[in-house]
Amino acid sequence: MFKHILIPTDGSELAGQAVDKGVALAASLGAAVTIVTVTEPFHILSTDAMQVESSRSSYDADAAAYADRVLKAARAKAEAAGVRVQTHHKWHDDPWQAIIDTALEEGCDLIAMASHGRRGVAAVVMGSQATRILTHSKIPVLVYR
Repeated sequence: MFKHILIPTDGSELAGQAVDKGVALAASLGAAVTIVTVTEPFHILSTDAMQVESSRSSYDADAAAYADRVLKAARAKAEAAGVRVQTHHKWHDDPWQAIIDTALEEGCDLIAMASHGRRGVAAVVMGSQATRILTHSKIPVLVYR
């Protein structure tokens, strides 16, 4: 059925659960996974606490280190389950678009993701990434709640 599953993660608890479930699905199907995390580039005006507290250079370094930790943890889960895995860290103003683009670039036939990542004011202002992916993706999307 599905041969290559894209699993986006932002390192949140809910996204971690989606990684667990997506990896389990891949293992049961004999599918490969691509795990992606997306970082929004530094902006002078932002609702992201990390950006408000940082300079551009410190934000970039902190964000890259955080993405590396998130991807290493997700890779370890996939490897422990015997699932072929590759990881990507993308920088993009629109995480939903970067997720869809990565799925297309990597030839994924399913996106398996958490129902939401942002919370609070950021979710109200920017909306749900999952909703945007569901709206714009031509690839099937499995949403974990």
